[in-house]
Amino acid sequence: MIQRIPSRPERRPRARGRRATRILLALASTTALLSLNIPAAFAGPPLGVTTTAAADATAGRVGALFSGGLDGGHFCTAAVVRSDDRDVIATAAHCLDSLDSTYFAPGYRDGEAPYGLWKLTSAYMAPDWKDGQDPDDDIAFATVVPADDRQGESVEDLVGAFPIAAQQSADATFSIVGYPSSDDSPLRCANTTTLFSETQRRIECPDLSGGTSGSPWLVDGALAGVLGGYQGGGDVPEVSYSAVMGDQAVELYREAADSD
Repeated sequence: MIQRIPSRPERRPRARGRRATRILLALASTTALLSLNIPAAFAGPPLGVTTTAAADATAGRVGALFSGGLDGGHFCTAAVVRSDDRDVIATAAHCLDSLDSTYFAPGYRDGEAPYGLWKLTSAYMAPDWKDGQDPDDDIAFATVVPADDRQGESVEDLVGAFPIAAQQSADATFSIVGYPSSDDSPLRCANTTTLFSETQRRIECPDLSGGTSGSPWLVDGALAGVLGGYQGGGDVPEVSYSAVMGDQAVELYREAADSD
């Protein structure tokens, strides 16, 4: 299985090729999402174009996953989702094989972590992923605590959080925000999707290379998948996949999000 995740820093990072020169377009857009206090996930470039993500509320809720801290290099992407204790992130299950040494930096950009580092404390994965790494269950949730002087704060209080929206039409338009391992700023691309199978969704967006595993797939400001699943998220940067968020994933989310 080829996964959209580079090697850990103690090994040489996997080369996926330099991304193509991106076209930077600025399109003003006002949507009804603003009146709902939900980030305007689709305001921006045309569908199928990948650009550097604006430093807005949406990008602030997305962050890079690091091994051992900022000096360890980032290898996956995650996003804050709503929870009772305001401490839950969503990512791909294949990004959480070394939980004890993994840190989350929401809003990470240009080598800076404006909202600090957050230590992952527990992970919630489907049994079929744990037993056999079933690509249909390549979505996971984790809890985080401050790793610095932000003790007593919650990550959701600082950056907000995405709601979960599991049921989507076959041709829904998704927006993806993620961090290639070779970039210190997040990329963004939106496009209409197709069902590759009953359990896997496919999108065409260029330059989503190694490190973008776990990137949130957003619909109307809500998380409805993460980059992963089939071929670990895809074997070429131009085409990506997400496991369809079904009942199992929703139950995992509820387990992680509900306070004891």
